[in-house]
Amino acid sequence: MDYFEFYGISPSFRPDEALLRRTYLERSRQYHPDFHTLSDDAEQARMLEMATLNNEAFKTLSDPDKRMAYILKINGLLEEGESQGALPQAFLMDMMDINEAMMELEFDFDAERLQQTQQAVETLDQSMKQDIQPVLDNWTPTAANAASDLMRVREYFFKNRYLLRIFENLSKFAAASGN
Repeated sequence: MDYFEFYGISPSFRPDEALLRRTYLERSRQYHPDFHTLSDDAEQARMLEMATLNNEAFKTLSDPDKRMAYILKINGLLEEGESQGALPQAFLMDMMDINEAMMELEFDFDAERLQQTQQAVETLDQSMKQDIQPVLDNWTPTAANAASDLMRVREYFFKNRYLLRIFENLSKFAAASGN
């Protein structure tokens, strides 16, 4: 079952957080197995299944990254286990420069160069977030440009995953250097 449908809310990258939490708590009271101990085995099993669905739905929809992946997945734009889609050439060239800088750091560590590389990645990250923000704030599945907006979100999703790996690697350099 679609998690948005389960909660009775419209698919959105920016759902009402208070409504989401309130609905989760209502469903928790409704489906919690402890409230159905006198029911027959079949009903208890169904309630356990519904409680599990409620927990998974809340865990997914309350986390912005998981919610983004979920929306892409239910719209057929993200396959299970897909780790990287096609990325624009310009982005890949930027990443090649950053990866080269990290290789240089590995062989010849320089704290100033590490800081410059971190700043470059942070600047790129902020720029990407600024660019996608209006799409995430305004997307609805029924909008005329919903499909093209989802493709932009998909591209952002994969770029962001790539940057997260870069951030992880940079933090290892910083930790190793004592910074």
